[in-house]
Amino acid sequence: MKADKIFKNAKIFTSDKDNPQATALVIKDGKFVYVGDEAGLSEYEGDVTDLDGKFIMPGIIDSHVHVTIPVGFEYADMGERLEPNGKQEALDIMAKYIKENPGEERYRFLLEKRFLNGEDIVKEDLDAICPDAELQIQEGEGHSIWVNSKILDRHGITDDTPDPIPGLAEYVRDKDGHVTGNCIEGAAEIPIILDSGMELTDEQVDAALKRWIDFSVEYGVCAVFDAGLPGDAKFHEKVYKRLLELDKQGKLPIYVDGSLVINAERDAKEGLEEVKRLHREYDTEHLKVHTMKIFMDGTQKIHTAAMVTPYVDVGTLGATAFSAEGIAELLKNLNDAGLDLHLHTVGERASRTVMDGVEIAKKEMGDSLKVRVTCAHLEIEDDADLGRFAKLGVIANFTPHWHAGDPSYAATWLGEERAKKQFRCKTVWDSGALVAWSSDNIVFGDFMPWNPYLGMEIGMTRKATEKTRVPEYARCATVFPPENERMNIEEMLLGFTINGALQLGIEDKKGSITAGKDADFLVFDNDLLTAEHEGFSYNKPKDVYFGGKKVN
Repeated sequence: MKADKIFKNAKIFTSDKDNPQATALVIKDGKFVYVGDEAGLSEYEGDVTDLDGKFIMPGIIDSHVHVTIPVGFEYADMGERLEPNGKQEALDIMAKYIKENPGEERYRFLLEKRFLNGEDIVKEDLDAICPDAELQIQEGEGHSIWVNSKILDRHGITDDTPDPIPGLAEYVRDKDGHVTGNCIEGAAEIPIILDSGMELTDEQVDAALKRWIDFSVEYGVCAVFDAGLPGDAKFHEKVYKRLLELDKQGKLPIYVDGSLVINAERDAKEGLEEVKRLHREYDTEHLKVHTMKIFMDGTQKIHTAAMVTPYVDVGTLGATAFSAEGIAELLKNLNDAGLDLHLHTVGERASRTVMDGVEIAKKEMGDSLKVRVTCAHLEIEDDADLGRFAKLGVIANFTPHWHAGDPSYAATWLGEERAKKQFRCKTVWDSGALVAWSSDNIVFGDFMPWNPYLGMEIGMTRKATEKTRVPEYARCATVFPPENERMNIEEMLLGFTINGALQLGIEDKKGSITAGKDADFLVFDNDLLTAEHEGFSYNKPKDVYFGGKKVN
């Protein structure tokens, strides 16, 4: 057979359980047509490359990222990063900056809530230092903001404005019912942060996407799941329109599996119709939309993650966007439409509620339920739920570059025992569940946290040392407990390849080096299977092939 490319003398990690290792592969018309040993090459002729023992693996699949939010953030500068000692120092720093930089339409700052030492900021504080312009402070984790009255007025947010998702996405109010200027979770904050997004030109959107595409190509990310944009469906689709056009122009060397975010159970019916529409309208070779995304809960730091056991410092439990019954009804409707479901589930009660809903739906529908259900992040799980992923067929998606740090901070709200039982990915993997890996970020920036090899390193070590490709402030050389939740390199590679493909439903085309699949693969000078775990984050492919074509 005449082939386009023949590679031999390689060490190939295929991610194919039926043919896990090979030394040669053949490509024709953008597909693998042969994967095996060199003896089988006698049937093929074409351009031959001797790789001299180089390591080959399938293209990376990052199965939970955000593509559309960072495009907006590219042009919505988060501003000066603050690390004050308390509320008053934060206000003083901002007042000084505003005085030294007069005339700006909106002043922006970035501040982690922990630097307020237990105090909180309200709109009156911000009005006092910035009465004539808009002032916005993004909370460091990206799930809440503080704004002054000018911004509340611009968006028509008053004491009578209903919360987008009561108990989860809210406009915080004081004891008298007055809005304080603190807006929690994406459905409330994102429309404010990205309120100028629709003004971006196609050229600006394309420029931001080009930066992300170039990074993806450089690091061998050949497919992603875009986890959507809460609260701003118009801007989300604006970016999808550009992705669609780029693909038509042959400028999208990465497969984008898209979604649409539904904010609350009450939006399910209307949201389902929107996902169906996007499924019809965004369907090119490298862009598909077939998934509903739900922010089932929030984050631990601001106590919006839904817990089984109350937060020890405030005694609350957090809230979920859907009930178990609501999830079950949604699954039936998604199943009829041939669509999938992906959920942000940080707290133990968020994933439990999802699995309760799956259980209800399975009892009614049995094997006819075909929806692929993915719970993402899974920072903390109740012991009773760890085996349910495998039992119910729910996919577990972890963000492994989070699996490092000092648990003592989380202990202030979880308690010491629970704080040392987070990110139990190995236990879920060993239970037989499908586990996939992701990088989950909302800002392009320098792309450091998007690096899949960083996720692999921390997934294997559960620490970040001076050898790890992270900023100094992010290092923590102590292993994050439990130590036995560390993964091995084969598990990290599988989770970033075939398991991601299985999550996205594209396993017949991508995720492994298998005859008949798209020829997406990476060539490394060094052997990833034997590479040192500490410092693994500095790896990068020498050559990247997408659909059989070298793209880097």
